Amino acid sequence: MGIVHHSNYLKYFELGRLEWLSKIGISYSKIENDGIIMPVVNASLDYKAFAFFDDELTIRIKLITPPTSRIIFHYEIKNQNGKIICLANTTLCFLDNVSRKPIKCPSSLREIFMF
Repeated sequence: MGIVHHSNYLKYFELGRLEWLSKIGISYSKIENDGIIMPVVNASLDYKAFAFFDDELTIRIKLITPPTSRIIFHYEIKNQNGKIICLANTTLCFLDNVSRKPIKCPSSLREIFMF
């Protein structure tokens, strides 16, 4: 059909989130090495227009609220013409890698997130 399949947007959010974390000085690998995992527990997407295979997409990411045991990201995807393609939110939680139980966002990360 020439349009981007709806399931790809979750991949775009993950790639954008990892790049965003890296840009603010947070290594996801280090988070995992410190015994914390951050699975997505909720995703809400609002498709506004089609993205086509040759489109250049830009993702803007911001935090909705200060992180606690959860962190909520807001995404805005635009094409090369500035047209909004998709608006979305994902909620990730902080889990102990061994017990798989929720934990609070470590203060060292919280300080960086609140830049």
